[in-house]
Amino acid sequence: MATKRATAAIISMALACSVVLVGTPVVAGVALPPFYEAAAKLKAEGKLGQIVKREPVATGLPGARAWRIVYISSDALERKTLASALVVAPVGPAPKQGRPVIAWAHGTTGTAQNCGPSQVFDPAQPLNQYFLVGGNSWTDYGLPSVDAFIKQGYVVVGTDYQGLGAGGKHQYAVSASNGRDVINSVRAASSMKETGGGGKAIVYGWSQGGGATLAAASLAGYIAQNGTAADGIAFLGFVALAPHEIAAMAPKGTLDAAGAAKMLEELVTNFSDNVFNFSHFAMLLWGTQAAYPDTRLTDIFTDEGAATFDKIASQKCMHPTSDTLNYTFGANFKTLLKPEVTNALAWSKAFVDGSVPPVKPVAPVIIYWGTADTVVPPVMGQLYRKQMCGLGANVTRVQLDGKQTHFSTPGAAAPLYLPWIADRFADRPIADGCTVP
Repeated sequence: MATKRATAAIISMALACSVVLVGTPVVAGVALPPFYEAAAKLKAEGKLGQIVKREPVATGLPGARAWRIVYISSDALERKTLASALVVAPVGPAPKQGRPVIAWAHGTTGTAQNCGPSQVFDPAQPLNQYFLVGGNSWTDYGLPSVDAFIKQGYVVVGTDYQGLGAGGKHQYAVSASNGRDVINSVRAASSMKETGGGGKAIVYGWSQGGGATLAAASLAGYIAQNGTAADGIAFLGFVALAPHEIAAMAPKGTLDAAGAAKMLEELVTNFSDNVFNFSHFAMLLWGTQAAYPDTRLTDIFTDEGAATFDKIASQKCMHPTSDTLNYTFGANFKTLLKPEVTNALAWSKAFVDGSVPPVKPVAPVIIYWGTADTVVPPVMGQLYRKQMCGLGANVTRVQLDGKQTHFSTPGAAAPLYLPWIADRFADRPIADGCTVP
């Protein structure tokens, strides 16, 4: 019996390997579908939002058609990049004024090239979460409320962000980069004649994507640029679900060495209560180092720790990363870190620069958060709101009913943000969210 089970296991493993390897090229240590393997060889040359590669995607979503695209974006330092995305649009002719565009900014899926949500077999679906009952993949994927948006006649685009399928090293949780990817995804979707996308857009995002949403809201100059694939798009609102926001937690005033060291110490403490949260922090370090060349992983990790985590982050998505750290190090995961951080000032400046710009948002912002969120400290959204209201913005912060966790937030918030989005597109009056405690 044992021999039969072992033989069956070997056969199953062989079949699984054949599914991965046959027709699936390997890039940078991970297997990628041919569309993304070809995308990784393209150059980021052209207009912001310009589509450089595309293919249709079959979808069972009623009344919809979909595409995978690769488009030109740029990062926090304005270096041109490539990002992949999923675009979903209603079938049939668009109204004369064009369809409104909804841009989804996804939460953490990982850092390797194969972690982009558009890469799953049938990506044009409502949000499907790994941790929730009904999760059917190794990752989160899909577009929250996409079925409702299609019925309302909207175009929906969900960026993968740079580095998650179109080459380059992913700048995980560098909101200033991720927010640019979101803005350019709207330009890309609006430039497609098939979508009928018009000149009005709203962004909604969760977790990592919540930070990208807040960053996009304050990139007024970037939004107003001309010479893009679709100029003059009006962003009418921003919906942030459990957003992370590091800059709001930074010491006030000019950062010095002591303040920078304290900031890093607090970040390590906040995200080291368990291996899952530590995985997010370690990926933040990995992504920040990709964006800012003045930082090095060995400033914070031991030499062995830096080499170990670089190998993990470049080949695994979120949940395998966490599982690997847990299996390999258990409760000793912090041994990857040096006893004392070096180059703290450069790191702290990079965190602030890569976060949300301290600029009044171009349109109203609404934040949804749960009291049982232990992944992203809700105080981040609270401090963001206080800062932006001080700049004259309109920022509403809504506490969801019950003890909503980080992972229940998107579903719990949907009945609230759907009418809010419809009101923004209809240009209905909105209350000043900064006057509410």
